[in-house]
Amino acid sequence: MKQRIAIWAGVGFLVAGCWALYFAMATKENPIPPILNTLARITCPIAMVGAHFPISVYWVVAVNAATYALVGLIVETLRQRLHRAT
Repeated sequence: MKQRIAIWAGVGFLVAGCWALYFAMATKENPIPPILNTLARITCPIAMVGAHFPISVYWVVAVNAATYALVGLIVETLRQRLHRAT
């Protein structure tokens, strides 16, 4: 189970890293479409806080990895309980 939670955290790290690279390339000539902004806020929940307060990219990546690890812990725990029940 630890390995699956680590995979969840790794995915969170990669998601936040990809969004950071994408937003770093955005300029006035190449604006961010609203649908991608919404998708970023859904897949990277710390981005909602970052819209109101300055947060470094390192903290965003770390907090997103921790958030995904927490979600992974919940999902894997429920998955194990459901698997044992059947």
